[in-house]
Amino acid sequence: MTREETQVAIAVDWVEGADRSLGLPVYATPGAAGADLRANLVDRGEIVLAPGARVLVPTGLRIAIPEGYEVQVRPRSGLALKHGITLPNAPGTIDSDYRGPLGVIVMNAGDAEFVIAHGDRIAQMVVAPVVRAVFREGPLDDTARGAGGFGSTGRG
Repeated sequence: MTREETQVAIAVDWVEGADRSLGLPVYATPGAAGADLRANLVDRGEIVLAPGARVLVPTGLRIAIPEGYEVQVRPRSGLALKHGITLPNAPGTIDSDYRGPLGVIVMNAGDAEFVIAHGDRIAQMVVAPVVRAVFREGPLDDTARGAGGFGSTGRG
């Protein structure tokens, strides 16, 4: 299967007043799984995020995800390692029937203020297929693990 055969078309539209010069989401490298999302702070300039604080950062985008897919919004590893910047609901899910503005909940888990400037890459989005389950009431099968959880299989 070629890369073209595995691509999914995502329609993108701009929120009124957004800075279109930031461009659409892009993959930074040919092997990247996630496309970068940028802070679109045309009216604010920047956000100063105190340690422990969280904020909804606008991207200026709206997207139309095809039925049978979702978009997962994930932290950028460099921001997490260097500054403690993460997404508290990671991965965040955008459902195929949502058409509103795309915002990213960003949290500062670091120990210093962090400035988010207009145009900064703040997160990445990964397009993924959705498998829907059919839930049924009934007995559960037995497994070797049983009800053991939260560390029951050992450390590490």
